[in-house]
Amino acid sequence: MRGSELGDLLAFVAVAEERSFTRAAAKLGVSQSALSFTVRRLETRLGLRLLNRTTRSVAPSAGGERLLRTLRPAFDQIDAELGALGELRDKPAGTVRITASDHVADTILWPAISRLLPKFPDVKVEIDIDYGLSDIVADRYDAGVRLGEQVAKDMIAVRVGPDLRMAVVATPTYFATRPPPKSPRDLVNHNCINFRAPSAGGLYAWEFAKRGRELRVRVDGQLVFNGMYQILNAARAGLGLACLLDDVVQSDLAEGRLTRVLGDWCPPFSGYHLYYPSRRQLAPAFVLLVDELRFRARPPGKRLGTPG
Repeated sequence: MRGSELGDLLAFVAVAEERSFTRAAAKLGVSQSALSFTVRRLETRLGLRLLNRTTRSVAPSAGGERLLRTLRPAFDQIDAELGALGELRDKPAGTVRITASDHVADTILWPAISRLLPKFPDVKVEIDIDYGLSDIVADRYDAGVRLGEQVAKDMIAVRVGPDLRMAVVATPTYFATRPPPKSPRDLVNHNCINFRAPSAGGLYAWEFAKRGRELRVRVDGQLVFNGMYQILNAARAGLGLACLLDDVVQSDLAEGRLTRVLGDWCPPFSGYHLYYPSRRQLAPAFVLLVDELRFRARPPGKRLGTPG
């Protein structure tokens, strides 16, 4: 059905219900002559008189009554749906889909979601755990969360976490049989636990920087994983050196399960950002979640992901 045909049907319903071209024209905000032409056009297209007209009154014909009985419930349903969409625009409701790594989900998304959802029962959140750089538009995500350096320039990015640092760690028992590396180049003499990055298709090259000098080291070892927490478990088991986010190993370092090396080669870098393609017509549920996730500096001593 073309738009003009829908308009003709709306015009007919208005006249049939008002029983007057004058009142229907005022209701629709058009001239009486334009409305009369529209109804005649509909009748011509259908080959059927829909309205009986006299100088004093207008009434639906038998065919007009039948058409009116069909159209009125359909238009009422459309009005109801449009009203529901209006409520959705003004009231936080609906599903927000986000792609992120498991570390982001645990430390940033979950604390915010657990605070937000009890207050807004009509909001739903779906999180897809993925280490790859998904195309959020093609895969129909509302947003993704990645490190700042991984966010494409054409995306809108909102900082949702503090700066991060990498930490090269192993167990004290591992270092009991091997001297700790003094420089990233010493890693060639160690059994390192590799990370296969889905977005790059290869093994992650460990990145270091010190006094303006940057190094990328391809390490070797017996184990390769594509998940951060599997690498952590292997490091805890004494199976080699691991290069992980500082926040992931913080408790292990504090309790002596792991030992850190090359700390002076691991400067801070830009942390996690939520990104999405456009500022236009953002759903209230999405706006609400973005505001809850927006990074605000935490008091000294607060860990990433802790309340407050």
